Amino acid sequence: MADLFFYGTLRYAALLEVVLGRASETLDMSDAELAGHGVFTVDGQIFPAIETRVDHIAQGLLVRGLSEQDIAALNYYEGGFDYDLKTVVVQLMDGQEASALVYFPEPDLWQTGDAWDLQDWITNWGALTLRAAQEVMAFQGRMSAAEVARCFPSIRTRAAAWLAAQARPGDPDHDLSKDVVLHNHKHAHLNFFAMDEVDLQFRRYDGSLSPVMNRGVALVGRASVVLPFDPIRDEVLLIEQFRAATYVAGEQRPWMWEPVAGLIDPGETPEQAAHREAMEEAGVTLTALEPVAQVYPSSGASGEFIHIFVGISDLTQRETGGGLASEGEDIRSKIIGFRELMAEVDAQTYLDMPLVTAALWLARHRTRLRQG
Repeated sequence: MADLFFYGTLRYAALLEVVLGRASETLDMSDAELAGHGVFTVDGQIFPAIETRVDHIAQGLLVRGLSEQDIAALNYYEGGFDYDLKTVVVQLMDGQEASALVYFPEPDLWQTGDAWDLQDWITNWGALTLRAAQEVMAFQGRMSAAEVARCFPSIRTRAAAWLAAQARPGDPDHDLSKDVVLHNHKHAHLNFFAMDEVDLQFRRYDGSLSPVMNRGVALVGRASVVLPFDPIRDEVLLIEQFRAATYVAGEQRPWMWEPVAGLIDPGETPEQAAHREAMEEAGVTLTALEPVAQVYPSSGASGEFIHIFVGISDLTQRETGGGLASEGEDIRSKIIGFRELMAEVDAQTYLDMPLVTAALWLARHRTRLRQG
């Protein structure tokens, strides 16, 4: 048995339950403080770090009597981020002292900022972190902590997409609590993308439930797609890049002409992602965004949800683009006239569905956009 002092996100009881796999009511928990230490935000991250600060007191949660299984789960969740357990003495609210283990980051591992606040974090990141933790812990015993840690950015991207889907309006014709029966949900594969498998039944149109069916789903997240359009010159900008998915599928032309596109980061709006990707991939500044569609491009196989835009831009004013080397992107671009774009659409030259969708929308709204 071991006693641990939690100063950061694991003070959130709901998260601790996900990591340990048991209800917080089964835990011996007490509020406690660690003198001479402070808890601070981490630049570029959504979790805090603890540091030695003589004039600070770290507020936290003391959990006593954790089992070896509990410690293994905690080490798995924290272990991919170079955190080590160290023994400290904490003070309880009644004045008593207790020895406890604390997860400390490696020295100088993170650049810290302002004092961290638990309630602010719960408001902004609690729900996303819970969803992400469920995926992380599903791979305990199947992947190492370091392997899962490398996937954390994409795990959070999928968690943010799930929360966004939950926030969209429901279907008045179908009650999900009655019309879908989930028997089993397995996180089958984890990498940059993920694959889940489910055994489920759904309500058929005759009122009966379907047989139990096994289905696999590719999970990506949310993406923003934007076709830059110069209404003065009547031109659009396209980018071309190699797509492994089309190559693996057997496509003989895996270098794809597409609009600008990219995944929406957690905490980012679709519009913000569109502006960011336009600059990263094409060196283009967008002055306005025209919403085209919000769709699942392949709902029979993938859970990816995309926000498609046409972006108004002066295509004579471009900076260096080409994608991010850190993301393995190697991108070239070209500017073509609207009539050439539509001729290629009619000839079925383009294989990218969002490009065709954006082009067809532009054909319907081009006159309005050119008139200003």
